[in-house]
Amino acid sequence: MVVNILGIVLFALLIGISIALHEFGHLLTAKAFGMKVTRYFIGFGPKIWSFRKGETEYGLKAIPAGGFCEITGMTALEEVNPEDAPRAFYKQATWKRVVVLSAGSITHFIVGFVVLYVMAATMGLPNLKGEPVIASVSDCVQSGPATDACVPGAPAPAKAAGIKPDDQIIAVAGQATPTWTDLLEKTQARSGPTEFTVLRDGQQLKVTMDVPKVTREYKKADGSTEKREVGAIGVGWRSNFEYNPLTAVGGATAFTGTMFANTWEGLLRFPEKIPAVIKAIGGGERDLESPVSVVGASRLGGDAAEQGLWQFFLLMLAGLNFFVGVFNLLPLLPLDGGHIAVNLYERVRDWLRKLRGKPAGGPVNYLRLLPLTYFVIFIGGGITLLTVTADIVNPIRLP
Repeated sequence: MVVNILGIVLFALLIGISIALHEFGHLLTAKAFGMKVTRYFIGFGPKIWSFRKGETEYGLKAIPAGGFCEITGMTALEEVNPEDAPRAFYKQATWKRVVVLSAGSITHFIVGFVVLYVMAATMGLPNLKGEPVIASVSDCVQSGPATDACVPGAPAPAKAAGIKPDDQIIAVAGQATPTWTDLLEKTQARSGPTEFTVLRDGQQLKVTMDVPKVTREYKKADGSTEKREVGAIGVGWRSNFEYNPLTAVGGATAFTGTMFANTWEGLLRFPEKIPAVIKAIGGGERDLESPVSVVGASRLGGDAAEQGLWQFFLLMLAGLNFFVGVFNLLPLLPLDGGHIAVNLYERVRDWLRKLRGKPAGGPVNYLRLLPLTYFVIFIGGGITLLTVTADIVNPIRLP
């Protein structure tokens, strides 16, 4: 229990550090471009503590639910002292404004990559896509996944065919096997001479294996077991990829791309998962793929720490950083992506006006965008309330 609580606190603390770094990204780039930053705070609500360095006040507030970096003249509607006008945000070149607005999300991406690199260099990275990469080749076909006993008269076809660790079997009898599950299903359904397509060092090889049928015991949904005759070739799955400090750079880079794709797919499917959260609040079974709040993520972090699953702990931390980074770039106010969209709109609009011989247009009136902004805040607040409630009354827990 103590380790679980410490894990929850540690995960929450690391989330807080990520938020602080997000705002620090805005602060650092704004100051680098000569903009005036008046306040940098972590949290909202009443001020707990602060200090001033130069023209900027740094501090903490009571509600640890975010943070902010206050830059003078974020919009042309803001009143700015004449002496500060040249340093106002809206007076800067568009590209500088976009860099400052993007810096928070970019910081999340950097944090996520660093976490993945540390994982890769120390404990390896999980085979997240379930790719059918071979970890081991047996001398013989085993009678079951949990035993080393060989089946009489059934030498391992994989070894006879020259299959090696790190080979990837991408097709069985001409049928693609993008995942290990696909490979198992298609292999178990075969018997006799079968063509396997192998990817080795970027080259495709075709080998023929004489697939034997073996008897295996399987657990059914009701807890009982049954025996089945299945095809087997005597290979083990690589569930984790290991790296050294140098190759970890490439491994973390490739894994980052995978996580970006998964994050984007998750965002697209986000609306359809909300009903599952509402159902869970009412007492229904919690869908393991339903959205979680920071509360739920921290509880999972505690479970992972208690069970020593530090790879899962760090993977969640990296995933959360990628999610927040991508989500924050959505072109919706009050997110940074919404402000980026407004600034790019002004730039494209003025460029088109210049082509037509017209002067640049005025700044976008943010007051007209307030109804949309309030709507986004209302929806976001509602989703946050739902997920926090579900994570309190019916949380996802690691078994």
